[in-house]
Amino acid sequence: MNMKMQSYPNAPTDWSPDDAKLVATELGIELTDHHLALIQALQEYYKKVEFPHLRQIKDALDEKFHHLGGMKYLYQIIPGGPVAQGCKLAGLNVPAGAIDKSFGSAA
Repeated sequence: MNMKMQSYPNAPTDWSPDDAKLVATELGIELTDHHLALIQALQEYYKKVEFPHLRQIKDALDEKFHHLGGMKYLYQIIPGGPVAQGCKLAGLNVPAGAIDKSFGSAA
């Protein structure tokens, strides 16, 4: 995987792929192409919706990754929460409620 080869046209201006690598290390995640697809999807969604709510993000991700299993699939690659940890990886604000483990668990 070569993150520099990936395109991140919707990334926050103060974010770089190296930031994602650093956050991934802190979270104990080994970045794969699947994680990069999640990062790109989150950045794209945040670019379209100024103040997205947790439910909106989950619905959008479930639809985007439906062919792989939706949110259940995303929880397999990021057990700590595809929205909470995905937003951290993508350099985005984590929406309210995303960190509460009792909400939205697919386990």
